[in-house]
Amino acid sequence: MRYSVYKGCMVPQVNPFAVLSLIVAPAVLTNASSVLAMSTSNRLARAVDRARELSKQLEEAGELSSPEAVRRLRELTATEQRSLMLLAALRSFYVALGSFASATLVSLLGAVMVPMGAGVAVRVLEVVGVVAGLLAVSALVHGSVVLVRETRIVVQVLQERAASVHARAVPQGDPYGLTSACR
Repeated sequence: MRYSVYKGCMVPQVNPFAVLSLIVAPAVLTNASSVLAMSTSNRLARAVDRARELSKQLEEAGELSSPEAVRRLRELTATEQRSLMLLAALRSFYVALGSFASATLVSLLGAVMVPMGAGVAVRVLEVVGVVAGLLAVSALVHGSVVLVRETRIVVQVLQERAASVHARAVPQGDPYGLTSACR
């Protein structure tokens, strides 16, 4: 397959895949960003529900110095932190969505303007498209990193909760529950 090159650029009439790849890549990444935004919204809703549940339990308990209340307070703090992190991730995914959509539109406009001979405008659109794409990828990576950090908090809370349950279920001095298993 031969590609025609004019002043260092692939001519779209000879290579239709050049324009297609400029449009499809951001479109696919836009889809990925929207899936991440939807799942992050779901996670945020669950974190808010958990915060409400913990607040209600703490309000009903009255006594906040019991070990169970202290654990719930720690969990509420972690849930609040998670909610803020999920909000930041969601914001990043929205920036990525907008930037990928912008990069797609700018690429399409540039592809339409190339045959018209609008050299300066095409160069400006190239720069704008690349900047929008870089911003989008950066926002996507940032949001993903924030989700990984938020997941660590969830795992820590689950480990603390499991340790609390294990401590109540297994008698002191018998960490493996051997005494109760032998009876």
